Amino acid sequence: MAMDGAAAKERWHLGTLEDKQRIEEMPAEQRWQPSSVHRMLAETAERFPDRPALSFQLKGGPKDAAETVSYRELLAEVNRTANLFRHLGVGENDTVAYVMPNANETVFALLGGMAAGKVCPVNPLLEQGQIAGILRETGVKVVVTLKAFPKTDIAQKVHGAVREVPSVEAVIEVDLKRYLKPPLSWIVSFIRPKIDIRHNADILDFEDARRRESPVLDFEVNDDPARIAATFHTGGTTGSPKIARHAQGGMIYNGIVPSRGLIDETDVLLCPLPMFHVLAAYPVLMSTIASGAHVVLPTPAGYRGDGVMDNFWALIERWGVSFMVMVPTAASALMQRKIEHDVSSLKYALCGSAPLPQELFRRFEEATGVRILEGYGMTEATCLVSINPPHGERKIGSVGLPIPYTDVKIFDCGPDGDIKRECGVDEVGEICVRSPGVFPGYAEEAKNRNLFAGPDKYLRTGDLGRIDADGYVWITGRAKDLIIRGGHNIDPAVIEEAMCAHPDVAFAGAIGQPDVHSGEVPAVYVELTDGATVDHDGLMAHAREKITEKAAVPKYIEVMGELPKTAVGKVFKPDLRRAAITRIYEKALEEAGIRAGVAVVEDKKLGLTAEISLQGGPGTIEEAELEKVLGSFARPWRLAE
Repeated sequence: MAMDGAAAKERWHLGTLEDKQRIEEMPAEQRWQPSSVHRMLAETAERFPDRPALSFQLKGGPKDAAETVSYRELLAEVNRTANLFRHLGVGENDTVAYVMPNANETVFALLGGMAAGKVCPVNPLLEQGQIAGILRETGVKVVVTLKAFPKTDIAQKVHGAVREVPSVEAVIEVDLKRYLKPPLSWIVSFIRPKIDIRHNADILDFEDARRRESPVLDFEVNDDPARIAATFHTGGTTGSPKIARHAQGGMIYNGIVPSRGLIDETDVLLCPLPMFHVLAAYPVLMSTIASGAHVVLPTPAGYRGDGVMDNFWALIERWGVSFMVMVPTAASALMQRKIEHDVSSLKYALCGSAPLPQELFRRFEEATGVRILEGYGMTEATCLVSINPPHGERKIGSVGLPIPYTDVKIFDCGPDGDIKRECGVDEVGEICVRSPGVFPGYAEEAKNRNLFAGPDKYLRTGDLGRIDADGYVWITGRAKDLIIRGGHNIDPAVIEEAMCAHPDVAFAGAIGQPDVHSGEVPAVYVELTDGATVDHDGLMAHAREKITEKAAVPKYIEVMGELPKTAVGKVFKPDLRRAAITRIYEKALEEAGIRAGVAVVEDKKLGLTAEISLQGGPGTIEEAELEKVLGSFARPWRLAE
């Protein structure tokens, strides 16, 4: 990314749609020349060799030990890692996977993997079979993961997965013990879990192997911006994952835009999100590399790490954080912690991954004095699509203006990706995107069918939304998340917003539960704040009062100790749907006098499917009797084998 001194200092003022349009008057290729992430890192290391680039602390306390590397040191460690991968036989068309929580080594593996070949970040919270499926589908040659460590089963799962994937030739283990001091480091050696290996891949120690490599890159990085340098899985929690291919140019684009209009070398970003997620890997990490800023990773588990939430405001003070990165569930949890530290360094809270309820937005800003910038992104766009402008009006509930050089359209699309028409101002349709960050497609060609709309190849996001007269994008729902009650479309966000307006509700997830008469009816699951006193009747009364659309008033409300969430803090709605299907089908079978169990599984063709286990065994009743009971529901079912 050849950047001369003037280009490096160029700043964009983004406050209105007109500002965005003025920026775009100069073609993108005249503003920067995308090449490789490695070149971008090398140029930043040359400009700011001694500035802090990356910090990690194993434990979440404000005085716990931390390791910081400068940009000079980061480049050297990435070079060592890339050289190691190449010496293990990784070419630019081969894949290195890392199944890692956050640590400095995770960033070395990410950036080194991009330089040597293709890198595939894998969610370490997945089960062994799911990890194996991703490794197999991406043809992984080398895996970086944890060495067996107390309180985590990542090593056990990865070695088990490698037994199922013969393409893996080497497993490189990262030992977190090096972040500990005696006596804790001694204790780890005695209580380290035993691992069942039983595979033929070589096992190396990441620290030892990396130290034997040169800090100077000993091969030429392919700087073609169209080269695929990463593959991110968009699924894996259920069914067969989609493997999104990311080009170097899209990664750099996600770094350039924030570094021109939002972040500079004096900033510190606190990122408790995992490095297997695009929000952390691209807008956060790439923008720090592009600008020379400093990113801090608190604990391997981020927000989920011991002490992180309780010490969050102390960590802001410790590091002088100017930008915090959060998701709505984290914002809700932080509102239950007193702010007793100096957080005056904070400029903005960047929020993404899921819609932020308006009531929570107001509570957070009033309590912290920090401006929230809510944005929108997706894996298929190499993340960034839009953000509320830092120097303009922030419209609560919107996801802001499309970022420079991103074009967002609202189309009425046909089932085959044909564009029937472009929707007008404030008219709801499918959000479609074209930008330098839009990916070329999934690895499996069959999954690209109808993915792009029209001759100009706009990415169909699957999200429903509108664009207002000022150019702001509003997400109204996701097509597959819509609750369809007797042909009437209900946006679950309407229910979630209303429930979150109750002071005792921390978060809510609304879904459609099966219904014999209407196909689906609304159901909502809520997580309460600490010390909440509201009961079921109080929640139902609140719902009836706040939800003006009668059809959207939930037929069922359940309080959960904690809503199921993904590793990045999204409410995981497939688990809520499973719970609802199980509950409804079990009730229907019980009322029919049929003794049976219900387990909801993911079927690749049918989606969530109820498997029925007859307590008396197969043949206890005729399948036709089950059909009478369950055939009235829209969701599929089958007898368990």
